[in-house]
Amino acid sequence: MSVLKNEAWRLRGWAPKAGWMAWRNYDYQLTIYAILLTIFGLAMAYSNSVGPTHTLLSANSPFVKSMLWAVVAAVVLALTTVFDYKWLRSFAWPLYLINLALLLLTLRFGQGTGEAGGAGRWIVIGGFQFQFSELAKIVMVITFAAFLSDRRASAKSLWTIIGAIVITVPPWVLVLLQPDLGTSLVLVAVLAGALFMSGASLLWLATLAASAVAAVPFVWQTMADYQKARLITLLNPGADPNGAGYQIHQSQMAINAGGVAGKGITNGNIPLPVQTTDFVWGLLAEELGLLGSLVVLVLFGLMIWRLLLCAWRASDEFAMLLGCGLATMILFQVTVNVGMVTGMLPVTGIPLPFITYGGASLVSLAGGLGLIQSTNLRRERPEW
Repeated sequence: MSVLKNEAWRLRGWAPKAGWMAWRNYDYQLTIYAILLTIFGLAMAYSNSVGPTHTLLSANSPFVKSMLWAVVAAVVLALTTVFDYKWLRSFAWPLYLINLALLLLTLRFGQGTGEAGGAGRWIVIGGFQFQFSELAKIVMVITFAAFLSDRRASAKSLWTIIGAIVITVPPWVLVLLQPDLGTSLVLVAVLAGALFMSGASLLWLATLAASAVAAVPFVWQTMADYQKARLITLLNPGADPNGAGYQIHQSQMAINAGGVAGKGITNGNIPLPVQTTDFVWGLLAEELGLLGSLVVLVLFGLMIWRLLLCAWRASDEFAMLLGCGLATMILFQVTVNVGMVTGMLPVTGIPLPFITYGGASLVSLAGGLGLIQSTNLRRERPEW
């Protein structure tokens, strides 16, 4: 609607003021939701920093590192907000190539998780871990927005869909080789959301989805043993509670122990695997209970709604696709993370936005939100 409205203004001879930013268009609700979710994440980091394995204010405690990353994220949010998002349309492909180079660098010098046994998922520089696959999510949102907005006239063409898939394959393969199945799935989800919102043919999208389902048996043969075990455990979680089903078994115990009101911050006592990262939702449910969990889910719902609203109000197709892409990314990650912790979906290692401990995820999200605020500030207005 906003795009049509701006076209009408141009046809009548009205032009937007060059370089003008309407700070009254800043979406304060979107920022407030991000701050509140980050506070929940800091609360979980605080809980994980109190105990025999950590000293709360030590340099290596999750709480101190989370506070430092929160400050960095705030700076990134401010910088990307004042940055004119329209420049990204010109620099989308250089960013895409830089993204591929960083992913290749991770494969060469990255440190692994131990479980997966691959090349590694992060690079350590100066004591800080940099996970470039998190940055890849935002870069691909930008790349899809630029690619599809340049092809509005051929959005329903099969070749446009194939082109989008082709540019997805290189980063998808590099992330999968780390190995990071979760992030690779996020890239596919962002691609699907971008194609749908750009007006791609539903018939072609359905055909490709059916082809993907038909390829499942072939994908199964390429999966690692631990990944196969996770899928089997999903079908029968009680079959191996001390082995492949241990993660789900422990997380479900924590969720049940939390009850309605929870045990309170730092009072969670059920050991969870990687409870600072992938399974932080289990700790949150144990300490804050059903009520706290619902508050977090409502905040995520409100944030996604504001992102879609920003996309609907956008001045151009590129800005619209940026908003929809980020909304798709957050929605998919929340759905899969909560689903895997509760035992409704297989364990894939997808972080919970703003809550999972880790600077790469938080800073990347802050950059994405800043770009959306940049589109808000630069919504065009007519000059009389």
